[in-house]
Amino acid sequence: MFKICLIEDEAKVADFIKKGLEENDYAVDIAVDGLEGQKMALKGNYDIVILDMMLPYIGGLEVCRLIRHENKNIPVLILSALGTIDDKVNGLNAGADDYLVKPFHLKELIARIEALSRRNHVSQKENQLLQFEDITVNCWSKTVERAGKSITLTTKEFLLLELFMRNPNKMLSRENIAESVWGADFDINTNVIDVYINYLRNKIDKGFDKKLIHTIIGMGYILK
Repeated sequence: MFKICLIEDEAKVADFIKKGLEENDYAVDIAVDGLEGQKMALKGNYDIVILDMMLPYIGGLEVCRLIRHENKNIPVLILSALGTIDDKVNGLNAGADDYLVKPFHLKELIARIEALSRRNHVSQKENQLLQFEDITVNCWSKTVERAGKSITLTTKEFLLLELFMRNPNKMLSRENIAESVWGADFDINTNVIDVYINYLRNKIDKGFDKKLIHTIIGMGYILK
């Protein structure tokens, strides 16, 4: 089911949107302030974020910037009573994909959601072929090659490599890896992550002069 993160502090507005969208087969979770909304949007597996501008604790523009900094792909739709040209420009410059002014018709909101969904689907398809140095990962066919040599990975090894490939030259903590590959409830105090990093190294780096998966002692791992 298509999942929506709705960040809206006005209870009546949030309830109206939630009810209307759920009647059209969308799943909607509500956050009532910017701090809660930012955490929910980044931790939940949502297809789109709908975001008010005037929020408690953290304003909508800053929430949008924080979401966009951490997730380049999730569509963000700002839904606000602030409707000047400058307001819209500021929202789009903060990383929003669309901007709808209150009051609005539910049909138009749904049309905007569907348009963003189609656009994001095309974008995601374009991002399914990942390349770093001489490694190529095809996320559609689940195939991996290094220097033209085919490499067979298990499901977890593939997810781990995909995480690295989508974050090259970026240190990934054990928490980042655990949440992305095993889920938020995974116990990071076990040695499972280290074991799978070793499995992946044996398949990706062994036999090649240039080693790409590196340990940052006490912090995490990096593909560089």
